[in-house]
Amino acid sequence: MQTLPIKSVEYEHPQDGGSCTARAWARTPATPTPAERTELRERIKRLLKEREAVLVAHYYVDADLQDLAEETGGCVSDSLEMARFGRDHAAKTLVVAGVRFMGETAKILSPEKRILMPDLDATCSLDLGCPADEFTAFCDAHPDRTVVVYANTSAAVKARADWMVTSSIGLDIVAHLHAQGKKILWAPDKHLGSYIQKQTGADMLLWQGSCLVHDEFKGIELDLLKAEYPNAKVLVHPESPANVVALADVVGSTSQMIQAAVESEADTFIVATDNGILHKMRAAAPGKTFIEAPTAGNSATCKSCAHCPWMAMNGLQNLADVLENMGNEIHVDPAVGQAAVKSINRMLDFAAAKKAKVQPSADLAKEAALFSGVGPA
Repeated sequence: MQTLPIKSVEYEHPQDGGSCTARAWARTPATPTPAERTELRERIKRLLKEREAVLVAHYYVDADLQDLAEETGGCVSDSLEMARFGRDHAAKTLVVAGVRFMGETAKILSPEKRILMPDLDATCSLDLGCPADEFTAFCDAHPDRTVVVYANTSAAVKARADWMVTSSIGLDIVAHLHAQGKKILWAPDKHLGSYIQKQTGADMLLWQGSCLVHDEFKGIELDLLKAEYPNAKVLVHPESPANVVALADVVGSTSQMIQAAVESEADTFIVATDNGILHKMRAAAPGKTFIEAPTAGNSATCKSCAHCPWMAMNGLQNLADVLENMGNEIHVDPAVGQAAVKSINRMLDFAAAKKAKVQPSADLAKEAALFSGVGPA
């Protein structure tokens, strides 16, 4: 078996009201030759049929995996819609191209199905930076607060929460809880939490985690880039720092950003989220120009360079391998899953009450309802 290069990855680990820098690792998949790429794509298509499996892929993974998901009747979407599509699909095996919490969410919503991933070690800095035991202790220290967690968390953290939210409905849910006089304990993303706190005025105690991709976007350099492209619209995910969000024309989830690119009369966009999304944006809005928001500049660290190192662990080769051997299965303790699904369903019920209609489809034109729905990062 080929040994893949390992890279060290730094991320924020909140501790005792502050934070420290912790280290994790990510594998770097080999890039197939053109001939290998063609062979792998055809093999994956054949294996998906033979295994009666469906592929769901996140907007941030390799373009080939996004294309394969759509070409084979799966979907490309955000993490919650990936899980919901899989739950509602007839296939008994769901292959999730993304990071581990996405596979866990799929298993929580489809406990009877087999959930596979190209690489079980593909993780997330928000998930890593919010260990379940430490988070539980934090919650126990503040029993008067309603616990609201973002989708980018482990099954165990979701199980401890009262609500799970996504970036496009989190603001509405926190506003709803604030109107009821609730005090909020929020985790794990400090930037998204601060954004919602500012918008709603809610009393929110924030876990101090961050996404290593979004945390790298630079306000000063973004301002300089805006001057270079004065007619460009700036699309920003709210996991980004406040000085980046302040420069945005549109702040929203992945699906909302794609919607904005499609519907806007502008022809040039600066995009502050993982650059994997540019593939879908270019397909959805052909002829328009998309520029990555800057992670470079005087204050740059380039831990990610606008692409998640763990999303990058999903490739054609390990996708083909997992379909061949049917390994890399996600397991969630049934008791944890039963507790976690309550926080997810509470959000889904809230969305349904607001008449949020979401119909997942591989056809972007049929996903219009999704864009005003409940999609996370």
